[in-house]
Amino acid sequence: MYYRTVPTRTGGRGSGCSGRLLMAAAIAAFSLFSYFSSRQDNPVTGETQYIDITPEQEIALGLEAAPQMAAEFGGLDENAQDQAIVDEIGTRIVQSSPAGSSPYQFDFHLLDDDQTINAFALPGGQVFITRALYDKLQTEGQLAGVLGHEIGHVVGRHSAEHIAKAKLTEGLTGAAVIAAYDPDNPSSASRAQIAVLIGQLINLKFGRDDELESDYLGVCFMNDTGYDPNEMVGVMEILASAATGNRPPEFFSTHPNPENRIQRIQQAIQNISTCP
Repeated sequence: MYYRTVPTRTGGRGSGCSGRLLMAAAIAAFSLFSYFSSRQDNPVTGETQYIDITPEQEIALGLEAAPQMAAEFGGLDENAQDQAIVDEIGTRIVQSSPAGSSPYQFDFHLLDDDQTINAFALPGGQVFITRALYDKLQTEGQLAGVLGHEIGHVVGRHSAEHIAKAKLTEGLTGAAVIAAYDPDNPSSASRAQIAVLIGQLINLKFGRDDELESDYLGVCFMNDTGYDPNEMVGVMEILASAATGNRPPEFFSTHPNPENRIQRIQQAIQNISTCP
């Protein structure tokens, strides 16, 4: 006769679940603490922001990324005369507006891409406009509107805000994945995917708000420099006429549609006395 020894499970599934929940809570708490402890006021806009990098780090990031970004749009345009115009107007806006008192090192680039209608700014002051958009602009004031908008992104520190928000979203999403995952039920991964989608939609909303703030700052900077802010409306009309195909609903777009931006720009012009 013999006795069969049956091994006992210590902890088991309940213990593993509790461990995952504790780890998820710790990650979420650390992510939230890190984000909300980075609060500071923007000296140009007066806005309270959550940013965990310095202006010097923003400048370094922009300078490092600029060559790669230029390469993705065909490199720099070889037309020295047009590049000089972009430089002149961009520099004039900086020197005549609160952007000139910021710590950022502005540099303006005309890109050799005649197909993509676009303009964008990297953190720290690297500003780009494509040949395709440049050629569609009809006046110097419209070019000032585009560059003023992009300068607004820089002094608004929108890229730095997104870096902080991405860190927060990544931390909370990681916590959700750990808490939701069930090794005995792989379908639980779909809940983690929902968490990722929510995070993306949150950041998408912030991006649209950034665009509207940059429109407002662009109007202010144009006025500071002596350009007619109504030229910004002309820019939006050009963008609207260039839109082709099925455009997604505004909520799921990285930019508010031009028609809605025109209304907000007109409101900004009417309240131009409130500009920083």
